[in-house]
Amino acid sequence: MEFKTNVGMSETDKINVHGYDLVEDLMGSITLADMAFLGAKHRKPTEAESKMLNAVMVAICEHGFTPSSISTRLTYLGAPEAVQAAVAAGLLGAGTVYLGAMEQVAEMLKDGMDKHGADKSAAELATLILDERAEKGLQLPGFGHPIHRPVDPRTVKLFEIAKELGFYKKNSETINEISKQFNERKGKPITLNAVGAIGAVLADMDFDHRVMKSFAVASRAVGLVAHIVEEIESGRKESVGQQLFDYVEEHTDYTAKSAAAK
Repeated sequence: MEFKTNVGMSETDKINVHGYDLVEDLMGSITLADMAFLGAKHRKPTEAESKMLNAVMVAICEHGFTPSSISTRLTYLGAPEAVQAAVAAGLLGAGTVYLGAMEQVAEMLKDGMDKHGADKSAAELATLILDERAEKGLQLPGFGHPIHRPVDPRTVKLFEIAKELGFYKKNSETINEISKQFNERKGKPITLNAVGAIGAVLADMDFDHRVMKSFAVASRAVGLVAHIVEEIESGRKESVGQQLFDYVEEHTDYTAKSAAAK
């Protein structure tokens, strides 16, 4: 049986990745985000594509204490010899609530254009998408944020960069029109979060919606390293992981004693 791949192969003195010589063509020449682009598109990004994807990945690399970063810290507490396990645990805790639903946003926009026609205006598409989701009782991905209200600063910056680099197209126009109309229907401002912006911008860059979360996962893996470093620098006794563990132990003991007293 013969297995084939165009992703990469090694020879005695050479490594080929997507048709490029890793050492001569890629190392020292492109960024890690560019490598992600190369894997998704099978070509190097243009300067504009590189800047846009790097901005996207930086935007969602770090967001403080979230389920993913807490999972990383707790796993490192239990297995400091396995940094990879701590990062993996953090990635398992990253989902549509605390990492993002950019693929759902892009799929929603694509389905809307496929069903109703890409020739319709952004305003018309927004109305049709909102009406259909309301009729079916579907949530609107890419909206809402527990902290950034009414505006997510990352969203503003991402669209600024997209306009500057030429990636503010139909999908971005439509998600912003959806935001406008959604706020009018609700009678209050609902945050168009960074994930909503990213789903639209990546769609305008012609990325398949099924691969979009991979960029978020790769970005978050980088961000989780800082949480491990902070645990190391704090020392085991003062680490956040240990404090969380101690708190749970104390709370559990208190609950058990209270139940026994009754």
